[in-house]
Parts: sequence; C-alpha cells; structure tokens
Amino acid sequence: MKKVSIIMGIYNCEGTVGESIDSIIGQTYPHWELILCDDGSSDGTYARAKEYADRYPEQIILLKNEKNLGLNMTLNKCLEKATGEYIARQDGDDISLPERFEKEVAFLGEHPEYAIVSAAMVHVDEQGPWGTSDFPRQPTPADFMRGSPIAHAPCMIRQEAFRAVGGYSVSPKLLRVEDYHLWYKMYMKGYYGYNMPEALYHCSDDRDAQGRRNFQNRLNECRMKWMIFRDMKPGLRTLPYLVRPLLVGMLPSPLYRFLHRRKLQSDTQNLS
Repeated sequence: MKKVSIIMGIYNCEGTVGESIDSIIGQTYPHWELILCDDGSSDGTYARAKEYADRYPEQIILLKNEKNLGLNMTLNKCLEKATGEYIARQDGDDISLPERFEKEVAFLGEHPEYAIVSAAMVHVDEQGPWGTSDFPRQPTPADFMRGSPIAHAPCMIRQEAFRAVGGYSVSPKLLRVEDYHLWYKMYMKGYYGYNMPEALYHCSDDRDAQGRRNFQNRLNECRMKWMIFRDMKPGLRTLPYLVRPLLVGMLPSPLYRFLHRRKLQSDTQNLS
C-alpha cells in the first residue's frame, strides 16, 4: 500500500498540537509518517510534539528551526525528510477526520490523471462548527483567477509533483500566497487537482476574525493573479479579478466579516 508522508509546520500551538497529532494517529489508513518542524516557537510547542515523537519513533520525525523561518521554508525542510509516495498537509491547530487519508489515497489510486486531491473544510472556533469552505471540483484557469482554487491544509499530493516543481517557493513577494503559487507551478507542469465535496478536515478559524492579510499580502495576491492571467490565459472576462484583493481590503471590517461568514455558510448549505 502507498505510504503517506504528512508535513506539518508548528508554531506556538502548544494547546492544540496534541489533538492535531492524535487525529493523525487515529486515521483508518495506517501507512503514514508524520514529519513535524517547529518554526522557532516561544511556548511549549516543541516539548509537546517531542512527547509524541518519543512515543512513536518509527512514525514521527521532529525537526526544529532555531529561529522563525516562515511556513514555506519550514515545509520544504519537512519535504526533504519525506519518504512517502504521497505528501499530505495538516496544520498544528487543525483536525483530520478519521477517514481522510483512506479516502484521499483511494482517490489518487483510482484517478492517475490527478496529482492533487483535497476536500471541503469545516471551520471551527471555540463555539463549534460555523461554516464550510467548498472549492471547484476540477479547477480551471478561470477558477485560479478567483482565488487559490484548491484547499491547501487538507490536500494530498503525489511526491513526484512536488519534486517536479522544487517544493514551495521562497520569496517575500509570495507571503500568504505560497500555496496559490504551488498550484500555479504544478498546473504549468501538467499536474492537476480535484476537490472532493466531502468535508474531511476541521480548520481552526475564529468566525469574527478580520481578514489576516495586510496591504502587502494583498498586493502579493494581485501579483499572483497577474502571473496566472499572463501564463494560464483564462480569458479577458477574468481581468477584474486582478484588483479584487485590493478592493476587498478596502471594505470596512464589519462588512468584511459579514460577507466572509455568509460565504462559508452558503458553502455549507450547498454541500448539505
């Protein structure tokens, strides 16, 4: 059976990383290795993760950055240690539902035309589930212009696709859009993705949080969309999406939060 390598960058998530790792240990698919890299945490995250690495030395590898390097460099360090045919993602404050790996491995085994598979995500905060992110089933160039078209945290990718594009790109111009750029690179190399409609992942997300991207991050997203427009040729009708990140950033915070919640709640109704 195919081996899955889960790569997880962890940073100041002492209170959640144990439950996150437990959700991997509890998977119905048993052929996995977990590669954790602490990105210079200032709390007890590393010590908590080490408890698991000591308990499961055959399946859990723990790395440590002496200072905070950022998610892209941290995940690339994890990739260097990965030995599985498939690479899966997970964040240290999120939960994979028990059948996630089993279903994603089965999909890739049955669909050799796809190199990437992901799934819908349930958004959860201290009050419980409050919305679901859904994504286009078979992302097209036009979908790329609307935004990152594949859910990053619950994804599983053939290792050959990661190797073909050199892993995650490292650049100040790609901050907060690293996954978006990863999908762009893979599609340009002929590696395509599919989003399953079933929610297989719980994402920690405060329902009242304001957009986390500052002006520079939104400018990076605009730059990413220009690359997509230039290279993937999605059509002139998608041109307005080039400036959408900046326009969204100008919305008053209460209006942004309202629209964000309504979007995710709408996705939930569409999936039910």
